[in-house]
Amino acid sequence: MAEKQIRVEMRKELAGGVYANSLRITHTPEEFVLDFIMIAPPAGDVTARVITSPGHMKRIVKALQENIAKYEEKYGKIKPSVEPAQEEHIGFKP
Repeated sequence: MAEKQIRVEMRKELAGGVYANSLRITHTPEEFVLDFIMIAPPAGDVTARVITSPGHMKRIVKALQENIAKYEEKYGKIKPSVEPAQEEHIGFKP
């Protein structure tokens, strides 16, 4: 079976990317919502929102795991960053 190629284009406003130093993940039975957040006290701003299906989320997690393994093989182990102590829990949650 021949592999079909799909042309993917990058919109100009997305080409530079956005910075996020925090992530909030919520879900329903039908979808996962990933809010990428830039926190610069005293406030934060959602810089990007990705909404995807549970099945695709599982593929995203697998792709991230594979790419972290490739990165660590090439550049060495990634040292996890320490969660900052705050009154409200803001940041990446397990």
